[in-house]
Amino acid sequence: MDSSKISLRPFKVSDADDFLSWAKDERVTHYLRWGPITTGEDAVKHLKEVAIPHPWRRSICVDDRSIGYVSIRPRPRNDRHRAHLGYAISADFWGKGIMTAALKMAISSVFMDVPYLVRVEGMVEEENKRSQRVLEKVGFRKEGLLRKYGFNRGEIKDMFVYSFLSTD
Repeated sequence: MDSSKISLRPFKVSDADDFLSWAKDERVTHYLRWGPITTGEDAVKHLKEVAIPHPWRRSICVDDRSIGYVSIRPRPRNDRHRAHLGYAISADFWGKGIMTAALKMAISSVFMDVPYLVRVEGMVEEENKRSQRVLEKVGFRKEGLLRKYGFNRGEIKDMFVYSFLSTD
């Protein structure tokens, strides 16, 4: 896909229909800490209460239509130099390089937007090979396996930790 069609921007309430189109898909939300969002009312509520007030959550857009998100949340207080990365994209856009392009844009922007940030961390379930590959293509380094680390969908999972430093 032509990368000039891809952009990142803050979410708007008017994104609710586009957001719902991918946030209701179990394939998209499978590895997320929140499950599928199934109604327009819940989509609006999520945008108003979670996405819009988030300090650095951006809608991934193609021609200004929301098709996914990137979230980078700096840790509090003494750990504010590092941030947690989260992301998802509509299954209709898998395998097209859009997530890789969006994450490259996000990483480059967040280090400028948050000057005290030094490290962005991505945690990926061991079996989520697609996500591991995306982070590697963006330039994240796999640092190791954290055994029985993350809780998702009623199970404690092994997680790979990846990092990208402001100096990378």
